[in-house]
Amino acid sequence: MQTVVTQARPALPASIRHEMLGEMRLPVFADVERAARALAPHIVRTPLLRNARLDALAGAPVWIKPECLQVTGSFKARGALNALLAMDQATRARGVIAYSTGNHGQAIAWGAKRLGVAATIVMPADAPRNKVERALAQGARVVHYDRRRESRETIGMRLLDETGGTLVPPGDHPDVLAAQGTLALEALQDLPRAARENLGTFAAPCGGGGMLAGCGLAIEAMSPGTRLVAAEPAAFDDTVRSLRSGRREINAAGATSLCDALQAVTPAELPFAINGRYLDAAVAVSDDEVIAAIRFALEELRLLVEPGGAVALAALLAGRIELAGRDAVLVLSGGNIDLPLLQTMLQPTAAAPHGT
Repeated sequence: MQTVVTQARPALPASIRHEMLGEMRLPVFADVERAARALAPHIVRTPLLRNARLDALAGAPVWIKPECLQVTGSFKARGALNALLAMDQATRARGVIAYSTGNHGQAIAWGAKRLGVAATIVMPADAPRNKVERALAQGARVVHYDRRRESRETIGMRLLDETGGTLVPPGDHPDVLAAQGTLALEALQDLPRAARENLGTFAAPCGGGGMLAGCGLAIEAMSPGTRLVAAEPAAFDDTVRSLRSGRREINAAGATSLCDALQAVTPAELPFAINGRYLDAAVAVSDDEVIAAIRFALEELRLLVEPGGAVALAALLAGRIELAGRDAVLVLSGGNIDLPLLQTMLQPTAAAPHGT
């Protein structure tokens, strides 16, 4: 069954516009521009790619933003490094703590090593081994937890008390969100003029919602007529349901998905405050549809994409996203796939592994 929620863009309440959400400042487009300048010497400006078969299947030009080619293999490098760059030297000297299913942790570990900062990453015990190993290879300390019985936020707060460090969460941080928006800023700048004028849709994967929130800031400022669409795994469709209800919904306990990078319990608070204004639609896809998208990316696009990074492509290929003949930008957000899992997916009769 197709799961789509579409809404108009309501005005953000004046009480929180450009103010504080709890203790967090809502970022604005100027923060995205500032982040782009800070990050330029350190990250890859990923290109926009086209594929004739994908265009034909979509019935419109599709411009692929392959963040699977980014430093650390995902868009998370943008937010992680920007948050570290924004800290003063005394704060960096006390170290940083991050909780992550993998990609944010890798990114924090990479950025911390680059700046000479001690990093501790809280990762689920069942996180893909390749993501854990890459965080360790960057010199980070990794603390594991049981995602079904323990709270990563609680563990993170305990580590803060023990170390005196600073928490850099994957979503609820204005400098992280602003930097995630730089990928949309780049895409809009790099589109040919005719494509930008005809741009109807910007679609990207969604976990906690941080990337979509940052991209929403850029799109509203640079291409306000463009629809912003989130794609999620069917078992973790909290943004789909939250847009419908107007409040942050929680995913079912024990839910599973191939998309390890998108297994947020609920939309992050700060991103949801922004996405409630800028996000136009949310769609959900099955694990089998994700597998089909990964195979398409490898065979047709010559790109290696992890499950969470492929959900927007999966939604387009499955007909969840209608382009109505207008240009679209589609984000492939990460490529850190576990190779044994990839081998299973590439079998001729591949389907979602039992239990997912």
